[in-house]
Amino acid sequence: MTIAPEADTKAASVPTQSTYQTRVADYWNAEENPVNLELGKLDDLYHHHYGIGDADRSVLDEPDPGLRKERITTELHRLEHAQAELLAVRLGPLSPADRVFDAGCGRGGGSVVANLRYGCHADGVTISEKQAEFANAQARKRGIDDRVRYHHRNMLDTGLSTGAYAASWNNESTMYVELDLLFAEHARLLRRGGRYVVITGCYNDTYGRASREVSLINAHYICDIHPRSAYFRALARNRLVPVHVQDLTAATIPYWELRREADHLVTGIEDTFLNAYRNGSFQYLLIAADRV
Repeated sequence: MTIAPEADTKAASVPTQSTYQTRVADYWNAEENPVNLELGKLDDLYHHHYGIGDADRSVLDEPDPGLRKERITTELHRLEHAQAELLAVRLGPLSPADRVFDAGCGRGGGSVVANLRYGCHADGVTISEKQAEFANAQARKRGIDDRVRYHHRNMLDTGLSTGAYAASWNNESTMYVELDLLFAEHARLLRRGGRYVVITGCYNDTYGRASREVSLINAHYICDIHPRSAYFRALARNRLVPVHVQDLTAATIPYWELRREADHLVTGIEDTFLNAYRNGSFQYLLIAADRV
């Protein structure tokens, strides 16, 4: 059995946090949202992000209430898994000997997807102690804990090995941190030529300042959504050169339209997302960049 290299121990067992980061950690330690948990229970892949692709809206026509609920949940999970697979494809090509870094890993689904696709080692980092414990339990359950590990650390200062990673990513977690600090840490962790991928919501600054809808999303998730231009400036300042940019806005709208109809999963933010996407003030982007 191949054992993954141990992570550096520079980072403290309890990550250094600002007052704001402590609030974020408290939020995710307490979070038990059905839209995250019920979808993950289907196959033990807990993604904590949104979906892409055409939705099968026939699930809404199911006359049996229990079966309708089950079919909607399954379809939403299929869409969020499609998003995870799209990100994973952009990380490669990778080998089983490679290490990858999952920044803001949540309950760990993205690292599992990368491991299943490439056989690689993965280190996930989350500021939520509860999420890290949950994700490690899932890795043990799958029998991949020798290759997939999760750490209760701050993704801005991980203590992981410099230059040890072939690929790294953020999946809907960049809005909780300063981009320059985040990308500096990714640049430190990645080997030269390593690939960084981010999928994120960002506000469209060709429209000016953040829209009312973006402000509502910020308040809902205790986050601070960045303008689109800030990503490219911060990547350039930190030796990360974009090689692929994909606008996923149209591709994510079917997910939100279906989720709005899922009475057992709605959180009240669905119409805000749809309005923001449709009025052009908010975008859903994938950016892949190489470390130079």
